[in-house]
Amino acid sequence: MSRGGEIHHDQLVTLWSILAHYAAQDPDQVATLFEGKATTYAELEAGASALAARLADAGYGKGDRIGYLGKNSDQYFALLFAVARLGAVLVPLNWRLAADELGFIVADSEMTCLFSDEELAAAADALAQAAGIPRLSLAESLLATREGGLGLPDYVPDPEAVVFQVYTSGTTGRPKGAMLSNRNLLALRAPGYRAGLAWFPPRGCIVGQVLPVAHIAGTAYALFGFYAGARIVIAREFDAGSLPALIARERISQILLAPAAMQMVLEHPASADADFSSLEYITYGAAPIPEALLRQAIARLGCGFVQMYGMSEAAGGVVALQPQDHVSGVPGRLRSAGTAMPAVSIAIVDDDWNFLPPGTTGEVAVLSPSVMPGYWKRPDANAEVFGPDGWMRTGDIGQIDAEGYLFILDRAKDMIISGGENVYPAEVENAIFGHPDVADVAVVSAPSERWGEEVVALVVPRPGATPDLASILAWLDGKLARFKLPKRLVLVDSLPRNAGNKLLRRVLREPFWQGYERRIN
Repeated sequence: MSRGGEIHHDQLVTLWSILAHYAAQDPDQVATLFEGKATTYAELEAGASALAARLADAGYGKGDRIGYLGKNSDQYFALLFAVARLGAVLVPLNWRLAADELGFIVADSEMTCLFSDEELAAAADALAQAAGIPRLSLAESLLATREGGLGLPDYVPDPEAVVFQVYTSGTTGRPKGAMLSNRNLLALRAPGYRAGLAWFPPRGCIVGQVLPVAHIAGTAYALFGFYAGARIVIAREFDAGSLPALIARERISQILLAPAAMQMVLEHPASADADFSSLEYITYGAAPIPEALLRQAIARLGCGFVQMYGMSEAAGGVVALQPQDHVSGVPGRLRSAGTAMPAVSIAIVDDDWNFLPPGTTGEVAVLSPSVMPGYWKRPDANAEVFGPDGWMRTGDIGQIDAEGYLFILDRAKDMIISGGENVYPAEVENAIFGHPDVADVAVVSAPSERWGEEVVALVVPRPGATPDLASILAWLDGKLARFKLPKRLVLVDSLPRNAGNKLLRRVLREPFWQGYERRIN
């Protein structure tokens, strides 16, 4: 297979059709490389087929929610394709969440079985036992030999079938399952290639996959590479010290990084004399990025940069600041999130779904075939975000200039992004409120050199009490993921609210950000 060959878009309409196509056309092409183990497209297809057949033999089928708790691996992608072949829905679990948070997702999704890697087997056992479902070892399942059984019927591609359900942190304390179909996950691939976007992966390129697969970015970016018949070089998890050597050794040409990860790589001693010459494009997003860091990365790494703005509900990125925008020299351009991707429309709307003119501030809305059909069993949440003709509210406040560039000004829901992980203040506040020494609490973001943003809790103590950070953290132990825990505690006499008793979070946040450029992407 020659690098840069033709991509047959009309044949790549579902996740399974991608794997089946390249297994037939380029069977010996390496599909995944994980910790020294290379797996060809033919081998990946055979393993995924056998796993799908065994699941069918065990009674699992179309529409079943099948969970995965584990870190990145080649086996995860075998499971992803197997579930897609079966017509079921994969529900990945973020291993960084606390047990209570994971338990809610297992129950809410009505998960029928839970796969895990070996590292997180004990945690998966506890979750599965509590839910009354089987816990399956992914490694053992892929090694086992299927004997007899029902087998699988011929595959009939269904682009509208939901294949992936990713949970988004809830603004009111409970996450929601965004259902994504084959079409959603692949919708923007063909239009981008046909528009001639040079940063789209060419046939046979080498893609680095380091972001967690439980995030839409981690799985969707790998699928971006699979769509091009690429080699996906998988890291179990991000490590700033080992990534430079991995890039150099495997000649990775494209990679997706959160800004905090990019900064850690640049600052790590291992990068001082590292060979980054194979890199052609770095895509970044999912968090704020200081303009100074971006300029440092451009100067040091010498490749093209692409910023993506998106969301789980739209299967990933829908707006891109393209490589030429990064070097245009247009004042303020680097502060933009970019322009709509091919096949995507963006708009600014008010509370009544009136579409606002350029330069007007309002909520960002998206219209795209990548937008989810809805949240799992949440008609109330669907009613909140969906508008006329399929438009969806993003929850972000922004402006679109006369040239179509989107500028994100704030988050409508006050979300904090710390190290690429979403933290919703209401979720943290709800957990802190039960502390016996806390009368009132507000959670805001503050700048962090390491994580971009960090969580700050402003606490009104009960009369006679003086809660400290240690007691708050002890109270939260096991209730929230560690990345959601406050890094600072500030005791205050009262919290500002408007006439409707709504917390004025912006007023509380502002002092922490004075003197900093707070850029929201």
